[in-house]
Amino acid sequence: MNTSIGGGVSTGSVSSSSPAVERTSVRRVAVASCIGTTIEFYDFFIYGTAAALVFPKVYFPALGSTAGTVASFATFAVAFIARPVGAMLFGHYGDRIGRKKTLVSTLLLMGFSTVLIGLLPGAGTIGVAAPLILVLLRFGQGFAVGGEWAGANLLTAEYAPPGKRGLYAMFPQVGPAIAFVLSNVTFLITGAVLGDANQAFLDWGWRIPFLLSAVLVGVGLYMRLAIEETPIFRAHQALETPPETETGTRTMPFLDAWRHQTKEILLAAGALTIVFATFYMGTAYLTSYGSKALGFSRPFVLLTGVVGAVAFGTTIVVSALYSDRVGRRRVILVSSSLAVVWALALFPLLDTKNPAAFVLGVCTTLAIFGVAYGPIGALLPELFDTRYRYTGAGLGYNLGGVLGGAIPPLIATPLAASFGSIAIGIMLAAIGMLSVLCTLALTETKDRALHSR
Repeated sequence: MNTSIGGGVSTGSVSSSSPAVERTSVRRVAVASCIGTTIEFYDFFIYGTAAALVFPKVYFPALGSTAGTVASFATFAVAFIARPVGAMLFGHYGDRIGRKKTLVSTLLLMGFSTVLIGLLPGAGTIGVAAPLILVLLRFGQGFAVGGEWAGANLLTAEYAPPGKRGLYAMFPQVGPAIAFVLSNVTFLITGAVLGDANQAFLDWGWRIPFLLSAVLVGVGLYMRLAIEETPIFRAHQALETPPETETGTRTMPFLDAWRHQTKEILLAAGALTIVFATFYMGTAYLTSYGSKALGFSRPFVLLTGVVGAVAFGTTIVVSALYSDRVGRRRVILVSSSLAVVWALALFPLLDTKNPAAFVLGVCTTLAIFGVAYGPIGALLPELFDTRYRYTGAGLGYNLGGVLGGAIPPLIATPLAASFGSIAIGIMLAAIGMLSVLCTLALTETKDRALHSR
């Protein structure tokens, strides 16, 4: 009896015993997706760490501490603007030519952009060209991540057996936790060897984590080339005729997704806004806040980030597994509700300047993020039809990234300077309420099949 790998009705052309599926086991796909997202997000996160710790001095020295930090986080935010654009372009090809080929392209683009950042001279050497080129390369990083997330999750979700989609879609979701550990550890080791206050660290030591990306990309490329295209996508290509417009030309996945499932794209983006806000505030912004506003040493702040990554990695695993039992929507709603309450308590806690309070603040913020991040790996693929699943899932995810990942870290510093740190908490609580409302409006997808509807 032939059954769809993703659950639901038979496709009639792809069975669990087909040669391609035998060559590419579900476990192998899960591991490959985890390694791929780890590498992509390692590249993405080391930028955030560098933006908090060294970029104000290297690329914006003439602006002073506060303005330099704002400018540095502005370049950080550029990637989130690029992500929806990347989601549309790579989503188009992912829905046309396949998930695997598209993911190879995103990996190469990310590696290329990251290594070039590591080679980019500072403003003291090439002047204003340095920050301009930095923005361009950061855009390349965001462009790549915009196409990465949806494809990596589709690989596992479309291979996963019925009832275990949350489990297998968890693997690419754990990648960011591993990546954040790697990012902080490389900066810790580099700082320990060269000395955090040493001019050598500011001149070239911070570049080492970026250049190491070339090695990681090689590993990821090997893993991605070794897997097969998903059975669901191959069955879709074999059985489905691409929709055509009245003029007889093929329609674009982006237009199809927006025309047929605008509501799902916008609700998904709204639901994920607090997810991105808690993560990037808990990582990039609190890295800067802990070292500059609270006066903690750089090694302590980075080590706290490692502990926080363990916390959110653990909650990702638990929440993804639990979502297979109780549903994606309910678990995400718990995270958004907790975020509203926690946002108001976070900065009064941090401003005690107690080291234990800082560790608690970072870990709790990231753990709340992890509760929601686990289930969304399965939720977004389940929301969209096969013919534009890559595009739809990528758009919902990355539009949420613009609202939650780009704007809060960018405006947090001037907000705190004008109204005190509690203003940041109020901003995060408001974002959390938006996500609560959008999550309530979403339908449950746990038992939805992934065949074309």
